[in-house]
Amino acid sequence: MIFRTLTEDEFRYFLDKHPLKTFLQTPEIAHLRESIGWKQHYVGIEEENKLVAGTMMVSRKNRFGVAEFYAPRGFLIDYQNQTLLTYFVQNIKAYVKNQKGYVLRIDPYLPFRQRDTNGDLVEGGIDNQAVVSNLRSLGFKQKQNEEQAKWMYVLDIEGKTSDELMKNMKSNTRNNIRKTLKTGIVLQELGYDELDQFYQIMVDTGKRKHFEIRSLDYFQKMYQLYKPRNEIKYLVAKLNLEDYIKNIQVEIEENLRKKQSLSDAAYNDSAKKTIDKDCENLQKRIDYASDIMKEKGKEITLSGSMFVMTQPEIIYLSSGNYEEYMKFYAQYRIQWEMIQYAVENGFKRYNFYGIMGNFDPNDPDYGIYSFKKGFNGYVEELIGEFELPTSVWYNFIKLIHR
Repeated sequence: MIFRTLTEDEFRYFLDKHPLKTFLQTPEIAHLRESIGWKQHYVGIEEENKLVAGTMMVSRKNRFGVAEFYAPRGFLIDYQNQTLLTYFVQNIKAYVKNQKGYVLRIDPYLPFRQRDTNGDLVEGGIDNQAVVSNLRSLGFKQKQNEEQAKWMYVLDIEGKTSDELMKNMKSNTRNNIRKTLKTGIVLQELGYDELDQFYQIMVDTGKRKHFEIRSLDYFQKMYQLYKPRNEIKYLVAKLNLEDYIKNIQVEIEENLRKKQSLSDAAYNDSAKKTIDKDCENLQKRIDYASDIMKEKGKEITLSGSMFVMTQPEIIYLSSGNYEEYMKFYAQYRIQWEMIQYAVENGFKRYNFYGIMGNFDPNDPDYGIYSFKKGFNGYVEELIGEFELPTSVWYNFIKLIHR
């Protein structure tokens, strides 16, 4: 076996065929980090003229002149192969030390223990506790505060049709999707010069939910990096309120015709009351839309989402909503559009991405998980983030941080 540096093209070819491939290990992320002061590295192991392991890393020097190394979602390796893993870690540690690095962080794209849709452990399922033990035996220390999402919610779509996926969803989610199809929500894919629309949605959401958001520059750079390979989409949901009102009026008229078709027999009284109640609720929706139209005009933007699409999965990476328009359920429409896109374009996984890993309905963040759970996938817990000290500077810098 030979440990050596790789060209970007060599690494990409290896990455594209590797089962642990994810967008965070792509050269695009290396270039993104490079734009804010990091340096990119590609290394791997060659055996009989064939790459058998590799990783992308980025590094950045601190004020002491020593560097932190980070392999986002790395390594790309068979973690069960102890001989291969040991050889790689020994050589990569030497490489990092030679580059004046004091630590290497990794957060492998590898499930820890298999879980179901409720977050419960699956008996006899995937179990990578041995991998964690292997990493610790090689000098890695597990971190508690991960940079990337450790808990995710995933929908397997390989070999399934859109109809099958729709039928498998929770009834409430299925009904909300159908509502958005009926009301006429339209999706628009944004171009580079239109990304401020998505950014404004994120700003509004961040203020409301008290979290920091990425800059417009970040969203623009991600577009520039991933769009040439058609691996990114920014979608916004919009609604023409005039059309929305017309659609509801048609629904009211259909209900009234249905009511008129019922005889005056007493057994129809309950059905007539139900129709009257439905019409009353529909009229409220017309009044609500009319009030918005008076203030905002006939077309409004409801919601927006960012997706990164690197085979074999689509990742729902960021999203936001205007709070006053939550009643239109626009995010359901966006998700359904992208799930269908994933099926049509041969993706194997649809990754709703981050959840908190707390499945208590009383938890403040439970709503995020509940929304994703409605699509009837499963919880995925990754093994987490680890750091490998490579220099005496490690303990000194840890002490300073404390």
